[in-house]
Amino acid sequence: MKRPLIRFLIAGLALVGGSVALAGPAVATPTADTTSVAVSQRAATTASEQDRIEEYWTPARMASALPAEALLAEITTELKTLLTPKARASAIPENPRPQLGKVFFTLGGQNYVCSGTATTSSNRDVVTTAGHCLNEGPGAFATNFAFVPAYNNGSRPYGTWTAERLYTSSAWANSGDFNYDVGFAVMNENASGQSLTDVVGSYPIAFNLARGLTYTSYGYPAAPPFNGQSLYSCTSTARADTIGGSTTQGITCDMTGGSSGGGWLNGGRLNSVNSFKYTFDPNTMYGPYFGSTIQSVYNAAAVA
Repeated sequence: MKRPLIRFLIAGLALVGGSVALAGPAVATPTADTTSVAVSQRAATTASEQDRIEEYWTPARMASALPAEALLAEITTELKTLLTPKARASAIPENPRPQLGKVFFTLGGQNYVCSGTATTSSNRDVVTTAGHCLNEGPGAFATNFAFVPAYNNGSRPYGTWTAERLYTSSAWANSGDFNYDVGFAVMNENASGQSLTDVVGSYPIAFNLARGLTYTSYGYPAAPPFNGQSLYSCTSTARADTIGGSTTQGITCDMTGGSSGGGWLNGGRLNSVNSFKYTFDPNTMYGPYFGSTIQSVYNAAAVA
């Protein structure tokens, strides 16, 4: 029998053509016009809610938050083996950077981790991550969303930042389309009234660049053999997805769960994020092509 094509999220799992389903919260309708390119939902819009989320993310909760492949209720021994690379291939440790950090969020009562990038925008408040790090695709938006710049072994040198609003593409929110697996979180100002990128800096974002560029991808891989406590990077030339026929691009990278949403940089420009891998190829990371559709989602977040 022909083996079904299987791909998994770096912060979760999605099976294509298989029978195993994600176990998560019930589908909720986003509070937005889902006919538009961008779908959004309010997050922490009051001071009390912002304080609650900052207090929620204790060191213990951060340490116990899971890469979201744990969303799978059942998984075969074979798939578990595929999901755990036996040898390190390319990721190298990095010193923490203020523009890069860990993303924490809750779905279905469980706490999860991803990675994110402080991104240049007119409102100076945008964090770029993967769509599946803030929306089930399709399904509910995350709660308790927070970004910790330059996280390193529990240290939070720039504090914990909460989100005011979460944005993703309608293609992700309505259909779970990996080609548009991107998310933008608009962060609240801190207690001193400062915007995120005024404090930590940012990377400019670029769209509609040539394909096949060389990228350095960053993230906080948390699944073995990593522990999620420090920043790693991979550098590679992007290549087309010849397996699933998506418009995404792949780079050589062995980062694991928790690195989802980490930014791909080319010449200092943010131009994709860690999104998924095929289970039989744990050393290739795929990310969405940042074209006009994703640009429209970013444009909506950048002025929110």
